[in-house]
Amino acid sequence: MQRRNTYNLAERIIDNRDLAALSSWFKKSPRLTQGELTKKLEQEWARWIGTKYAVFCNSGSSANLLAAYALLTSGAMRNKKVIVPSVGWATTIAPFIQFGFEPIMCGADAGTFALDAGHLEKLLKEHDAATVVLVQVLGVPANMDTLLRLKKTYNFLLVEDACAALGAEYKNKKVGAFGDLSAFSFYFGHQLSTIEGGMVNTNSKELYEKLLMLRSHGWGKDLEKQSRSRLMKTHAIDEWHEPFTFFVPGFNVRSTDLNAFLGLRQMKKADKVSAIRQKNHKVYAENMKNVEFQKWDAKAAPCSISFGALASSQEHRRRIVKALDANGIETRLFSAGNLGLHPFWYNLYGKFNHSVSDKVHSCGFFLPNNESLSKKDILFICGVVNSVKP
Repeated sequence: MQRRNTYNLAERIIDNRDLAALSSWFKKSPRLTQGELTKKLEQEWARWIGTKYAVFCNSGSSANLLAAYALLTSGAMRNKKVIVPSVGWATTIAPFIQFGFEPIMCGADAGTFALDAGHLEKLLKEHDAATVVLVQVLGVPANMDTLLRLKKTYNFLLVEDACAALGAEYKNKKVGAFGDLSAFSFYFGHQLSTIEGGMVNTNSKELYEKLLMLRSHGWGKDLEKQSRSRLMKTHAIDEWHEPFTFFVPGFNVRSTDLNAFLGLRQMKKADKVSAIRQKNHKVYAENMKNVEFQKWDAKAAPCSISFGALASSQEHRRRIVKALDANGIETRLFSAGNLGLHPFWYNLYGKFNHSVSDKVHSCGFFLPNNESLSKKDILFICGVVNSVKP
């Protein structure tokens, strides 16, 4: 089968038409810092995901930071114990460490590589954790029926890290609409991009208002007038001091209207991009041999940033990577592998081992999934992997 020169893990989703539109917009001397375009993007994103509210910030990592601190300061948690995933990204769980939570690591599910439901339930029984962090790994949805049943039984707050899952669905509901709070990333290589950027979604007005204040120094300027007036009255603040009164200890993790302009352009292609990546992912799954990969049930529609696979051994992975490199196919290790085997975790809590998590760490690798790939391209990539016997 004829091959092209390179198959990149990521291609730019911000195209020349987006850049031309951005250039024309610049010529109008618009406001570049956070303003009306940010609000419009938040409204459109909330509508697309299926939540009441969304808050735009400067990265997916900051989205997780805001989610963690919003919960901490909400008064909604019965304790500071939080169950975190072993397969994900460092800044999925780092804020919970930084803010003094008591993190408890959970192993990975053998199918989706998200939270192992059996291990999760065991930890919930043992620790009565008030919060659970779920990563929708690479855009392959976890079994949400099972996780929501556990949520109802054990009454925990759910933070849904969907940073790599933009456009994925479970039972025709967008991933990111299940948690009490959810986080998204618009970094280069993800399904949609604003250069840098992130979003926090929620259905709770209380958490939404907390997020708005935390995002911008802790002040109330971004709140609706009625909510702001209520805070002013509660704290006996006069009008002169209103614009620069800080109600909570906040951050500055705002994005800009420049990024929001690009985000609004991205929203126009969101459905098309999701459909392409969903289709590509299925082609991989139907044609991949000699390796394991994430599984999903009929209720789910994966929309991945990359197709994740597991070789049978480290040696098998080494030979697969060599074959991929020889054919111009970009690859890398599977996310961060097992986070419990990284110094930021084990220096504080000791090493965490779990059979599935450890295999992701030692045998996992990525394959490209982006809009530039045709079915022929994916079949070629599958052929290269399949040619390397365990």
